[in-house]
Amino acid sequence: MADKTPEGFRPETLAVAYGYDPQMGMGSVKPPIFMTSTFVYPSAQHAKDVHEAYFDGTGPLVGETNHIYARLGHPGLDFLEKRLAAIDGAEDAVAFCSGMAAHTSIALAHVRPGDSVIHGRPIYGGVDMLYNSIMPQFGSHAMAYLDGCDEAGVRAAAEAAMAKGPLKLIIAETPANPTAAIVDLDLMVRIADEVGARQDHRPLVVVDNTLLGPFAQRPIEQGVDLCMTALTKYCGGHSDLLAGGVSGRKELIQQLRMLRTTWGNHLDPYTCWLVMRSLESVAVRTERAMANARGVATYLQGHPKVAGVTYLGFLEAGTPQRAVYDRQCKAAGSTFSFHLHGGEAEAFRMLDRLRLMKMAVSLGGSETLICHSASTTHYALTPEQRQQGGITDGTMRLSVGLEHVDDLIADLAQALEAV
Repeated sequence: MADKTPEGFRPETLAVAYGYDPQMGMGSVKPPIFMTSTFVYPSAQHAKDVHEAYFDGTGPLVGETNHIYARLGHPGLDFLEKRLAAIDGAEDAVAFCSGMAAHTSIALAHVRPGDSVIHGRPIYGGVDMLYNSIMPQFGSHAMAYLDGCDEAGVRAAAEAAMAKGPLKLIIAETPANPTAAIVDLDLMVRIADEVGARQDHRPLVVVDNTLLGPFAQRPIEQGVDLCMTALTKYCGGHSDLLAGGVSGRKELIQQLRMLRTTWGNHLDPYTCWLVMRSLESVAVRTERAMANARGVATYLQGHPKVAGVTYLGFLEAGTPQRAVYDRQCKAAGSTFSFHLHGGEAEAFRMLDRLRLMKMAVSLGGSETLICHSASTTHYALTPEQRQQGGITDGTMRLSVGLEHVDDLIADLAQALEAV
């Protein structure tokens, strides 16, 4: 099922069956790895025609699948990008060599000197650095909203950004890293429409969907422009690859694809194959991880040495956050934070006593990973920025994996004795 319409199939099915047909690979049930840097032209005229089709979008080869050089595209990218677009319910998708390569490509494609962006806080540390440390060197401006469900607060951030320059991007990471804070995507789209009516263009709504992924949250269906996923995490699922994907409208994705040709941050053939392999099991892996996460979060919520747990399943009924969760999400995910009574010293004692959980950054792997956010993933932020995002010196980010839930709880129990 390569070029047949994906309509009528659910995302879990598309993750297994879409984007590749065995006829493309000499009958191989799984896609081969095309380990080549360049592709042979059958004739000189074909060489000219394929370049015209790629760079100008005209000529006799438009619409056909032809390749020139692996940096421009290769069969593995074709298979993966078709599958990603189908899973996300988007017109097209483009794959990059990491999640941050995807984020950076969006920024460089759409933000110019004098422009502004808004984003939530907390947000992944690399994205925070991109928009608040790197892009300002090229003359852009960034403003943060602290609660993605607070309409007044988001509007205030948008007004402050527009006072500095045209608002080009509205960025939402939901749930946010590391606290699983939720952002109202309907609100972001509505504000983008209103801002677009006031300035000469509508800002793009960019959503980082990494923590829930395409089966538990469907940003494209809610009208966002670009859905970014760090494929390194749950979609890769085994902590053995780096990749990023962006889905959205065809014209926006084609712009990113053409710029990728120059930037050279495409995804290589072998990693494309690894991601295709892993996508087939995302649904069942995350189902187990989420069941484990609920058990672990429930245990932590009742522990006397734990000051709070940010697990989405615990959002209080009647709150704006719960209303957004019920409308927007199909599950609570398996990455969240918990906050210890105390600070860095207590956190370090607990971490150093763990026997099963692995102390490392990243998330979404088959193994359970834990880290102290203030001294690792969000180390580069100021203490004030961390506090704004709800990150204390006692905050621990936990990505719950596929081990037996009782073993995970037992490991936490014995480690918390050190606090």
